[in-house]
Amino acid sequence: MSLSVEEARRQVLGLCRRLDAERVPLLQALGRVLAVDVHSDIDIAPFDNAAMDGFAVRAADLAGAGNETPVSLEVIATIAAGSAATVSVGSGQAARIMTGAPVPAGADAVVMVEHTSHEEPEGRWVQVRRAVADGEHIRRRGEEVAVGGRVLSAGEAVGPAAVGLLAATGHAGIQVYRRPRVAVLSTGDELVEVTERPGPGRIRNSNSYTLAAQVLAAGGVPIRFPIVPDEPEAIRAAFRRAAAEADFIVASGGVSVGDFDYVKPVLESLGEMIFCEVAMRPGKSQTLGAIDGVPFFGLSGSPTAALVGFEIFVRPALRLLQGRSALDRPRAVARLAHEVTKKADRRYFLRARLTRADEDRLSVALAGSQPAAPLTAAHQGNCLLVLPEGTSRFPAGTSVEVIRLDMGEEAI
Repeated sequence: MSLSVEEARRQVLGLCRRLDAERVPLLQALGRVLAVDVHSDIDIAPFDNAAMDGFAVRAADLAGAGNETPVSLEVIATIAAGSAATVSVGSGQAARIMTGAPVPAGADAVVMVEHTSHEEPEGRWVQVRRAVADGEHIRRRGEEVAVGGRVLSAGEAVGPAAVGLLAATGHAGIQVYRRPRVAVLSTGDELVEVTERPGPGRIRNSNSYTLAAQVLAAGGVPIRFPIVPDEPEAIRAAFRRAAAEADFIVASGGVSVGDFDYVKPVLESLGEMIFCEVAMRPGKSQTLGAIDGVPFFGLSGSPTAALVGFEIFVRPALRLLQGRSALDRPRAVARLAHEVTKKADRRYFLRARLTRADEDRLSVALAGSQPAAPLTAAHQGNCLLVLPEGTSRFPAGTSVEVIRLDMGEEAI
């Protein structure tokens, strides 16, 4: 009996556990998930500093300052970024200051240079044409994070800004969850490598490359195996090796019920088979199991069916292994641009293209023909059009659900 998509997905994710952590250099942490809370070894900002080029002043001295009533202040020093503030600003005085430079003692605000007149570079006096508030244009010591404060939390994904925070708080390396090693196998006597010109009855092994690319896009590390012939012993040997080398196994081909489909019996002999059919199209024949505790997912040998099955079941599993909490891409509601018909017994995932009909509405149309083998529609599409079980006809204008393949899970 075919499982529902939801039940099949639940069982796939139930086999997966977050991987252990590893320490990596800072830039290698980009895109990974933190395994530990991160704390700062210093105050950020480390000292009171100017947020603008201008003059460090006492705000009280500029009460009433304006274009018609400028206030003259004596310039006692110039403070550049990277230098020490060795002067103290008294009443009626100012210090020329650059962005990032430490605010001198006595000053409690910075007036922007645009609101001043000053004879460069040695002018002794500055005319200020604007009043300022206490603390204006000053970044206070520790205002972003105090020494010992938590900067990032375990479970957060490391983006470019997080890399900057880690660098600013003294972390040249960091603990992140390990990327899953994923064995990618294609079975079939009809397959030849991409460097060979296929002879009669043969096809190039595109699935191996498509699935390896999907593994990379999901954050995993693909281990691409040589083509596995339709021989039980060859399949058994490849599966054993995959279980020894990988955290997850993805196979394509040999999962149906033909005379040369050996994946399921070999899987049962080596480990556990959990299910072998899902009520969906493309990809009704899909197999979940485990070998020595390593999750195994067998996809259809048809290229598009394999691509869709990976997207629905394997990608969320690989994200879970990496410690990610967001497992699903965003979904949206769109209006069908044309009528679509299907069989009522299964859920369909059709390759489609989403466009904006107007400011408030999305429109979706099929991206070419929809057989399970050709990849052109998947390449031209940017979403999966989801058509539920129980209905066979969807007229133009029907509101339908789409999975946004053009957006990542964190976009939700």
